[in-house]
Amino acid sequence: MEIAITALMLLLLTGTVVYHYLESWSWVDSFYFTACTLTTVGYGDLYPTTDISKAFTAVFALSGVSIALASFTIIGTSYLRKREEQLTRLIKMNGNG
Repeated sequence: MEIAITALMLLLLTGTVVYHYLESWSWVDSFYFTACTLTTVGYGDLYPTTDISKAFTAVFALSGVSIALASFTIIGTSYLRKREEQLTRLIKMNGNG
């Protein structure tokens, strides 16, 4: 799970830094656009305007969405597995299992 969280954080950091410099957006706008891209929300209020940032966005979206989805799946599965283990222990402690 740590690798999944690290991958997600690196994606957010990479996108934020790249958009900040390529598009001259604020750090907040760059992070916001990165998060919207990785989650496929795409409000359309911000969009890449230069050829290099458009090319980066195409590659970033194709690879980043896949990595983000896999990371969210791993994190969610890990949470559910731990929660199930906690509930199983609780049931056994109460003598119901």
